[in-house]
Amino acid sequence: MTNPEAEADSTARAARLSTGAVDVLPEGRLEQQLGLERPLRVKLGIDPTAPNIHLGHVVVLNKLREFQDAGHTVVLIIGDFTARVGDPSGQSAERPMLSPQQIDANAETFQEQAFRVLDPDRTEVRRNGEWLDMGTEALFDVVRRFTIARLLERDDFARRMQAGRPISVLELLYPLLQGYDSVAVESDVELGGTDQKFNLLFARDVQDAFGVPAQSVMTLPILPGTDGVQRMSKSLGNYVGVTDSPEEMFGKLMSIPDEATADYWRLVLGADEPEGHPGEVKRQLARRVVERFGDANAATAAEERFDKVHVRHEAPEDTRVVHVAPGPDGDVHLPLLIASEFDTSTSEARRLLSQGGVRLDGEVVQSGRLDLPLEELAGRTLQVGKRRFVRIAGAPRGLAR
Repeated sequence: MTNPEAEADSTARAARLSTGAVDVLPEGRLEQQLGLERPLRVKLGIDPTAPNIHLGHVVVLNKLREFQDAGHTVVLIIGDFTARVGDPSGQSAERPMLSPQQIDANAETFQEQAFRVLDPDRTEVRRNGEWLDMGTEALFDVVRRFTIARLLERDDFARRMQAGRPISVLELLYPLLQGYDSVAVESDVELGGTDQKFNLLFARDVQDAFGVPAQSVMTLPILPGTDGVQRMSKSLGNYVGVTDSPEEMFGKLMSIPDEATADYWRLVLGADEPEGHPGEVKRQLARRVVERFGDANAATAAEERFDKVHVRHEAPEDTRVVHVAPGPDGDVHLPLLIASEFDTSTSEARRLLSQGGVRLDGEVVQSGRLDLPLEELAGRTLQVGKRRFVRIAGAPRGLAR
């Protein structure tokens, strides 16, 4: 006999855990699993292709923490083996391969940073090299169960085939290997971004093929980067890292477009965007995020530094002092100075000057002024971009003209 009260309870719990999700598939499966009245094993697989976690990762980690707080076990799979294959999700070409040393270093960092969101006492961390570093016979036993036609159903592969771009056999193996992770850890639920939908559903097929109860699947929205357009990605440079300094984190969040602010409130903080002036709403967001990954004092100091630099156009107190020697004519060549002090090329320095991206004491340096007398620079603050400063002193003794 069914218990109507128990069914209603599992339905309510499933609804709470599904809040904010894009897909929860198959329909009704999560309610059934919650009705088993045992902790579920909730899987997230991450390939350590980059060393640091950014706010885009936090969206899924937040949902995992909700499952933990509801009494379930999170199984965090560090894909040390699948990182050697490369996830083709969203890719127009094969991903570059990392060395084993890079993968191991990234895995350690990622795990440490994930615990800024997850409860380590309720997290089971596994590396899929434990079971995927298998012999040829075992690998053949996995791959023989599936067809090429089934694998080519995924959008990434279909688009690349239509465009005449190559797909390696190694890439075709990726969904099989990720799916086998769910077999190995007996996953009940798997989470991922919407770009992972094919992989997550295909894992159900792999579980079925091995006689393991099929997991339910939950996809979460993808956080836009600080440009407000493309997904947050370290490779695109539009990311906010959870280990960024408070000042850098605050500044990056203040740079996001107004129309993207609501996504950050909802996906990172799990809150509705408050009403108010867009600039003040963004400040509240930046303070809250910095407090989450630092503390209230760090948020206050970061906001003060932001106002000092970007509102009052003053240099930070800790601005580095550099000694500059002029050329034979007494002038300093600005592109060379910028390249040497800000670790860039002289051509990039010229571009910044031409675009008004260089300031002296807050005033834009005219694009045609590539050489300035040392007397005009000494004692002033040189600013490149929004957050990079040096204070210029005269030449050190022995180099003064």
